[in-house]
Amino acid sequence: MTTTALSPAAAAAPAYERSAGFWSGVLKKLARDPVAVGAALVLLLLVLVAIFAPLITPHDPYQTSMLKRLKPIGFENFLLGTDELGRDMLSRLMVGARLSLFMGITPVLIAFVLGSAIGILAGYAGGFINTAIMRTIDVLYAFPSVLLAIALSGALGAGIGNALLSLTIVFIPPIARVAESVTTQVRGRDYVEAARASGAGAFTIVRVHVLGNVLGPIFVYATSLIAVSMILASGLSFLGLGVRPPEPEWGLMLNTLRTAIYTQPWIAALPGVMIFITSISFNLLSDSLRSAMDVKN
Repeated sequence: MTTTALSPAAAAAPAYERSAGFWSGVLKKLARDPVAVGAALVLLLLVLVAIFAPLITPHDPYQTSMLKRLKPIGFENFLLGTDELGRDMLSRLMVGARLSLFMGITPVLIAFVLGSAIGILAGYAGGFINTAIMRTIDVLYAFPSVLLAIALSGALGAGIGNALLSLTIVFIPPIARVAESVTTQVRGRDYVEAARASGAGAFTIVRVHVLGNVLGPIFVYATSLIAVSMILASGLSFLGLGVRPPEPEWGLMLNTLRTAIYTQPWIAALPGVMIFITSISFNLLSDSLRSAMDVKN
């Protein structure tokens, strides 16, 4: 009785088909979820506004006018009124979306790459390496994210670069912990043991058998951190540890408008409304993605 050996390409084909089928199923579930579609449309609109803001803003977001300070919503040609220096609020909110989204998404993306690498290494290696890495991670993980971000930004100094570095350091420990947990579970699966028994190297096993099974849960968890990142970034700017004036950023705009809360409360609340809408949209999309990736549904 003879057996026909399959080429590596032919042997790998079913795995690629299953992977494509899984993600296409996830997209179909998301497309049928009205909450996910609504959140995605809101975020898409915000991204488009952020990209094309310099072309579509009705006024110069940096032009001041002391005669037009704190004008109400609907004043003359200012649809959303003006701020404490007479600058158009709508234009500043549109331009501010660029920095706010950048400050919210970039630290999570960097932390996703670094935290995943650290967690997968610790989870697959196990033993002393796992203990050394994870105990070091636990030192940072023990601090509340808000206090750690403020402490790091205060030590490094104000500025966009230092704020991004601080937020990245804050998000690496939780992502690394999730990555280590799921990698430890996958490491003991039968197909990994079979690959190891067949003589496959550690790098090949991680690349072929581990990454495809752990990146999904890690990515879903990372998307849920974007909303937290936006709130923390806005908080740092509010405290003067993030974006510096006169750049429009929603957290910084909240800080500069806080004295107008009693005279023009609706104007002062607009940056906070934008932060809330963006954060809740990311949270809703993350929850929908988690449900869509659940194979039991």
